[in-house]
Amino acid sequence: MRSATKLALLLGWLGYAVLPWYFVEGMSLTRLDWAAGYPLGKAGSALALGLSGQAPWLLPIGAALAAITAFVASRDAARTATVLIWAGALGLALLFAQGFAIALENQGIPWLAALLGSTGATQRGMGGGAFVTVVALLLLLCHGLAYRGICRGDLFTTCSIGIVILLIGLFIFFPVSTILRSALVDQSGAFAPSAFFARFFDSSIWGLGCLSANVNCGVAWNTLVLAVLCGVITTLLGLACALLILRTGMPGKRVMRALTVLPIITPPFVIGLALILLFGRAGVISTFLYEWFGIARSRWLYGLPGVLLAQVLAFAPIAFLVLIGVVQGISPSLEEASQTLGAKRWQTFRTVTWPLLKPGIANAFLLGFVESMADFGNPLVLGGNFEVLSTKIFFAVVGAAYNQGQAAVLAIILLAFTLGAFWVQQRWLGGKSYTTVTGKGDSGLPTPLPRRITWLATTAIVPWVALTFVIYLVILVGGFVKSMGRNHTPTLEHYATGFAIDFSNGIYFQGSAWNSFFTTIKVAAISAPLTAVIGLLTAYLLTRQKFGGRGMLEFATMLSFAIPGTVLGVAYILAFNVPPIEITGTGLILIIAFVFRNMPVGVRSGIAGLSQIDKSLDEASTTLRARSFTTLWRVVLPLLRPALVSALVYSFVRSMTAVSAVIFLVSAEYNLATAYIVGRVEAGEFGLAIAYSSVLIVFMAFGIGLIQLGVGERKLGRRKVAALNSSVSDPITQGAAS
Repeated sequence: MRSATKLALLLGWLGYAVLPWYFVEGMSLTRLDWAAGYPLGKAGSALALGLSGQAPWLLPIGAALAAITAFVASRDAARTATVLIWAGALGLALLFAQGFAIALENQGIPWLAALLGSTGATQRGMGGGAFVTVVALLLLLCHGLAYRGICRGDLFTTCSIGIVILLIGLFIFFPVSTILRSALVDQSGAFAPSAFFARFFDSSIWGLGCLSANVNCGVAWNTLVLAVLCGVITTLLGLACALLILRTGMPGKRVMRALTVLPIITPPFVIGLALILLFGRAGVISTFLYEWFGIARSRWLYGLPGVLLAQVLAFAPIAFLVLIGVVQGISPSLEEASQTLGAKRWQTFRTVTWPLLKPGIANAFLLGFVESMADFGNPLVLGGNFEVLSTKIFFAVVGAAYNQGQAAVLAIILLAFTLGAFWVQQRWLGGKSYTTVTGKGDSGLPTPLPRRITWLATTAIVPWVALTFVIYLVILVGGFVKSMGRNHTPTLEHYATGFAIDFSNGIYFQGSAWNSFFTTIKVAAISAPLTAVIGLLTAYLLTRQKFGGRGMLEFATMLSFAIPGTVLGVAYILAFNVPPIEITGTGLILIIAFVFRNMPVGVRSGIAGLSQIDKSLDEASTTLRARSFTTLWRVVLPLLRPALVSALVYSFVRSMTAVSAVIFLVSAEYNLATAYIVGRVEAGEFGLAIAYSSVLIVFMAFGIGLIQLGVGERKLGRRKVAALNSSVSDPITQGAAS
């Protein structure tokens, strides 16, 4: 055995024989609670509990570790690999089988519990010992597969694939399947497929009465139209902004870049609230138009136009973050070669630049489409009579007419739409190559944009930036006045209520918002790097490694994004409120929800970036006998800095601003900023809600700056784009002269 395998085996015995097997509230791995009866009480290890007869069903797991231990000194590599594979797989199967079979009273799987010799027994949720043992058994299984030559015998690759599959299975497939099972049962819990078809084909979902009568269309069509429009508009705006910033010498780039990112760092409901204060019936702009031009007040904002406007403002920055890295990665030499052959700027853009942008455009559209479908806050505030699937699911779960089965059916429809968009994206990209980063120096200069593209991009961006500026002016002013729109008397009352500090006897954070603020910072600081690491590692495995089930893994990474946050929150409650994984009410469930909710952005950004990096760089590193981890760390990751920044920024911001996915998961001990803001909005305290949002925006802007400073920028050995501002009109002549 290699030393890494022996270390994994030692880790397995540590989790099985030393650490507490069950979760004990208030006890950490660094402090064994002797009052809990360690090692035989509720804080006992699996080995001690099994040998004492309290939990004999845990002994077979130890037998799997013992079988592997017997081959520590074996020199027969093939036989050792076989033992590692079978013992690791059997140990994992036994561990999860007993966990799901033996749970609380009247829970679990009775026939399997009887088979394991534990009829009528109960057990608590798994703790630190079980977690460490699961990881160790998985590593041992993956090591055995590597010894058999899987993934060219690379331990890092096989273990990475195994860990990603386990995490996705536990924290995406398991909770989603838990709530989707509700679609096949009736209100009494009995299996009833007919109930599924009755719910699925309901006229409120698929009705087309809006085409022939003055009634609303089905909620599915509303959602689909909104998502397509949002995906197209956000992608075009993000692309226009990226091209203007990177390919033109326009002034004010820094200001424009800051304004385009501001909406993504805004807490939920705030953009919708600002739009109401501007364009509502009593809004500032509506009042101005009525008093000065006689334009009648209307409710145009409440419906498709208002929801679409809010979503475009909120989600276009996501497309920008994805596309700016893709535009940076396009080789200027290819564009210079096109102009050398006599192509005009427009022809070069159409035949060279645009095709190379396709991976980024496809990924940006997919993210905008899925974000629109999963959005909950904007339709809730601005939807009016315009229903979408996410809000209908919410009211099916928490409304007076509680119908968990109906919510599950709506979630299935939402998932089908997302998978359809994913399939269209794959068909559009096809099997073509988009490699532009080859590892060679590139002294070319990016071709200036065609004049018509520059004018179109400017025409689209200026209103977007202007409206964003006005909205944030309203947000800024709203925290310093008594009541925005009614009483504009200056005051600091809202900030004092939320963020007062008492210095009379030391430092005491007196404001009512401090507790949720500090909790949110902790959760975001932990979940953001985890999201980026798991997302980019998954993207690397999907694009650079060949293994069975790769397509299924890519589908699984998008599954959590396809399910609306409200449904995901309910799914986490149903899945993790009882053994074997009992973590509701803890900070851990918030971190897990954020990591796997936001991971698809890291995956899509990573795939878009890796599609531009030539695989010959990996092969050259392997030829020099570098291992996969060394290649990933020293060769690929420095070229993926734009994708890394995108993943870190998005996950950090979403952890600070998400509401729908965690509204059911917060507790008195672990309350988040968004839950606090929603509570203030519901109570009519708009001033305090806007003041808190302003504090979060400033803090997140500071955090994004630190992320950008810490990660840095990708270096590709190219001349500065500032050279485009030269008076020399021909970039090829300019490049030759230099």
